[in-house]
Amino acid sequence: MRKPEELQRFERLVMPHLGAGYNLARWLTRNDDDAEDVVQEAYLRAVRAFDRYRGGDPRSWVLTIVRNTCYTWLRQNRAAETASARDDDNGVAEIPGDPAAQPEVQFIRDVDRQLLREALETLPAEFREALVLRELEGFSYKEIADIADVPLGTVMSRLARARKQLQQSLRRRMKEGA
Repeated sequence: MRKPEELQRFERLVMPHLGAGYNLARWLTRNDDDAEDVVQEAYLRAVRAFDRYRGGDPRSWVLTIVRNTCYTWLRQNRAAETASARDDDNGVAEIPGDPAAQPEVQFIRDVDRQLLREALETLPAEFREALVLRELEGFSYKEIADIADVPLGTVMSRLARARKQLQQSLRRRMKEGA
Protein backbone atom coordinates (compact mmCIF):
# COMPACT_ATOMS: atom_id res chain seq x y z
CA MET A 1 0.00 0.00 0.00
CA ARG A 2 1.85 3.05 -1.25
CA LYS A 3 -0.83 5.45 -2.46
CA PRO A 4 -1.82 8.30 -0.14
CA GLU A 5 -5.51 7.65 -0.73
CA GLU A 6 -5.05 4.03 0.39
CA LEU A 7 -3.29 5.21 3.55
CA GLN A 8 -6.12 7.65 4.24
CA ARG A 9 -8.68 4.89 3.70
CA PHE A 10 -6.73 2.61 6.07
CA GLU A 11 -6.61 5.35 8.70
CA ARG A 12 -10.33 6.03 8.29
CA LEU A 13 -11.47 2.38 8.32
CA VAL A 14 -8.97 0.50 10.47
CA MET A 15 -7.32 2.90 12.91
CA PRO A 16 -10.52 3.56 14.92
CA HIS A 17 -10.34 -0.09 16.03
CA LEU A 18 -6.87 0.18 17.55
CA GLY A 19 -8.32 0.20 21.07
CA ALA A 20 -10.35 -2.94 20.43
CA GLY A 21 -7.24 -4.61 19.00
CA TYR A 22 -5.22 -3.69 22.07
CA ASN A 23 -8.01 -4.89 24.37
CA LEU A 24 -8.09 -8.31 22.69
CA ALA A 25 -4.29 -8.58 22.67
CA ARG A 26 -4.09 -7.50 26.32
CA TRP A 27 -6.48 -10.21 27.44
CA LEU A 28 -4.79 -12.88 25.34
CA THR A 29 -1.22 -12.01 26.36
CA ARG A 30 -2.12 -10.89 29.91
CA ASN A 31 0.56 -8.22 29.70
CA ASP A 32 0.36 -4.55 28.65
CA ASP A 33 3.79 -4.39 27.01
CA ASP A 34 3.34 -7.65 25.13
CA ALA A 35 -0.09 -6.49 23.94
CA GLU A 36 1.42 -3.28 22.59
CA ASP A 37 4.05 -5.27 20.69
CA VAL A 38 1.46 -7.66 19.28
CA VAL A 39 -0.86 -4.85 18.18
CA GLN A 40 2.00 -2.97 16.56
CA GLU A 41 2.97 -6.09 14.61
CA ALA A 42 -0.67 -6.79 13.72
CA TYR A 43 -1.22 -3.27 12.40
CA LEU A 44 1.96 -3.53 10.33
CA ARG A 45 0.57 -6.74 8.86
CA ALA A 46 -2.78 -5.01 8.28
CA VAL A 47 -1.13 -2.11 6.45
CA ARG A 48 0.79 -4.53 4.25
CA ALA A 49 -2.35 -6.57 3.52
CA PHE A 50 -4.75 -3.66 3.10
CA ASP A 51 -4.62 -3.84 -0.70
CA ARG A 52 -6.28 -7.28 -0.33
CA TYR A 53 -9.06 -5.95 1.92
CA ARG A 54 -12.27 -6.29 -0.09
CA GLY A 55 -14.75 -4.58 2.19
CA GLY A 56 -16.88 -5.93 4.94
CA ASP A 57 -16.55 -5.03 8.60
CA PRO A 58 -13.09 -3.46 9.07
CA ARG A 59 -13.26 -4.12 12.82
CA SER A 60 -13.69 -7.86 12.30
CA TRP A 61 -10.99 -7.82 9.63
CA VAL A 62 -8.38 -6.12 11.80
CA LEU A 63 -9.29 -8.09 14.95
CA THR A 64 -8.80 -11.29 12.97
CA ILE A 65 -5.29 -10.08 12.15
CA VAL A 66 -4.67 -9.09 15.79
CA ARG A 67 -5.94 -12.49 16.95
CA ASN A 68 -3.75 -14.42 14.51
CA THR A 69 -0.73 -12.27 15.35
CA CYS A 70 -1.39 -12.84 19.03
CA TYR A 71 -1.52 -16.60 18.71
CA THR A 72 1.65 -16.59 16.61
CA TRP A 73 3.35 -14.52 19.32
CA LEU A 74 2.05 -16.84 22.06
CA ARG A 75 3.30 -19.94 20.20
CA GLN A 76 6.73 -18.34 19.86
CA ASN A 77 6.96 -16.93 23.38
CA ARG A 78 4.65 -18.97 25.60
CA ALA A 79 3.88 -22.37 24.10
CA ALA A 80 1.78 -23.43 27.12
CA GLU A 81 -0.67 -20.56 26.42
CA THR A 82 -1.83 -22.09 23.16
CA ALA A 83 -2.53 -25.56 24.58
CA SER A 84 -6.11 -26.70 24.12
CA ALA A 85 -8.62 -25.58 26.71
CA ARG A 86 -9.70 -28.10 29.32
CA ASP A 87 -13.04 -28.17 31.11
CA ASP A 88 -11.45 -27.74 34.53
CA ASP A 89 -9.73 -24.40 33.84
CA ASN A 90 -11.06 -21.11 35.29
CA GLY A 91 -11.32 -17.32 34.47
CA VAL A 92 -13.09 -13.73 34.43
CA ALA A 93 -13.68 -10.33 32.61
CA GLU A 94 -12.89 -6.77 33.53
CA ILE A 95 -15.74 -4.59 34.81
CA PRO A 96 -15.59 -0.96 33.73
CA GLY A 97 -14.95 1.47 36.56
CA ASP A 98 -17.89 3.20 38.22
CA PRO A 99 -17.03 6.24 40.30
CA ALA A 100 -18.49 6.10 43.81
CA ALA A 101 -18.95 8.88 46.32
CA GLN A 102 -18.01 6.68 49.26
CA PRO A 103 -14.46 5.28 49.55
CA GLU A 104 -15.77 2.01 51.01
CA VAL A 105 -17.97 1.39 47.98
CA GLN A 106 -15.07 2.14 45.63
CA PHE A 107 -12.80 -0.19 47.59
CA ILE A 108 -15.32 -3.04 47.33
CA ARG A 109 -15.70 -2.43 43.60
CA ASP A 110 -11.92 -2.40 43.18
CA VAL A 111 -11.63 -5.73 45.00
CA ASP A 112 -14.45 -7.20 42.89
CA ARG A 113 -12.85 -5.91 39.69
CA GLN A 114 -9.51 -7.44 40.71
CA LEU A 115 -11.15 -10.79 41.50
CA LEU A 116 -12.87 -10.74 38.13
CA ARG A 117 -9.66 -9.82 36.30
CA GLU A 118 -7.70 -12.58 38.04
CA ALA A 119 -10.40 -15.14 37.31
CA LEU A 120 -10.58 -14.11 33.63
CA GLU A 121 -6.83 -14.33 33.27
CA THR A 122 -6.86 -17.95 34.41
CA LEU A 123 -9.15 -19.01 31.55
CA PRO A 124 -7.59 -20.78 28.58
CA ALA A 125 -6.84 -18.38 25.73
CA GLU A 126 -9.71 -19.64 23.55
CA PHE A 127 -12.22 -18.99 26.33
CA ARG A 128 -10.74 -15.58 27.22
CA GLU A 129 -10.82 -14.63 23.57
CA ALA A 130 -14.48 -15.57 23.16
CA LEU A 131 -15.51 -13.71 26.34
CA VAL A 132 -13.54 -10.59 25.46
CA LEU A 133 -14.93 -10.46 21.94
CA ARG A 134 -18.51 -11.03 23.13
CA GLU A 135 -18.76 -9.24 26.46
CA LEU A 136 -16.19 -6.47 26.14
CA GLU A 137 -16.18 -5.82 22.39
CA GLY A 138 -19.83 -6.66 21.72
CA PHE A 139 -19.34 -8.96 18.74
CA SER A 140 -22.13 -11.31 17.71
CA TYR A 141 -21.57 -15.06 17.85
CA LYS A 142 -21.31 -15.11 14.04
CA GLU A 143 -18.70 -12.33 14.04
CA ILE A 144 -16.67 -14.17 16.68
CA ALA A 145 -16.85 -17.34 14.59
CA ASP A 146 -15.53 -15.39 11.59
CA ILE A 147 -12.73 -13.76 13.59
CA ALA A 148 -11.66 -17.01 15.27
CA ASP A 149 -12.24 -19.05 12.10
CA VAL A 150 -14.27 -21.66 13.99
CA PRO A 151 -17.84 -22.95 13.61
CA LEU A 152 -20.65 -21.05 15.31
CA GLY A 153 -21.27 -24.02 17.62
CA THR A 154 -17.68 -23.85 18.81
CA VAL A 155 -18.14 -20.19 19.75
CA MET A 156 -21.31 -21.04 21.65
CA SER A 157 -19.58 -23.92 23.43
CA ARG A 158 -16.53 -21.82 24.33
CA LEU A 159 -18.70 -19.03 25.71
CA ALA A 160 -20.80 -21.43 27.77
CA ARG A 161 -17.71 -23.16 29.17
CA ALA A 162 -15.95 -19.86 29.79
CA ARG A 163 -18.92 -18.46 31.69
CA LYS A 164 -19.23 -21.64 33.75
CA GLN A 165 -15.53 -21.71 34.59
CA LEU A 166 -15.61 -18.00 35.36
CA GLN A 167 -18.50 -18.51 37.75
CA GLN A 168 -16.76 -21.46 39.45
CA SER A 169 -13.54 -19.51 39.77
CA LEU A 170 -15.29 -16.52 41.29
CA ARG A 171 -17.12 -18.70 43.80
CA ARG A 172 -13.87 -20.38 44.80
CA ARG A 173 -12.04 -17.06 45.09
CA MET A 174 -14.81 -15.54 47.15
CA LYS A 175 -14.78 -18.53 49.54
CA GLU A 176 -11.00 -18.27 49.86
CA GLY A 177 -11.30 -14.59 50.70
CA ALA A 178 -14.11 -15.11 53.23
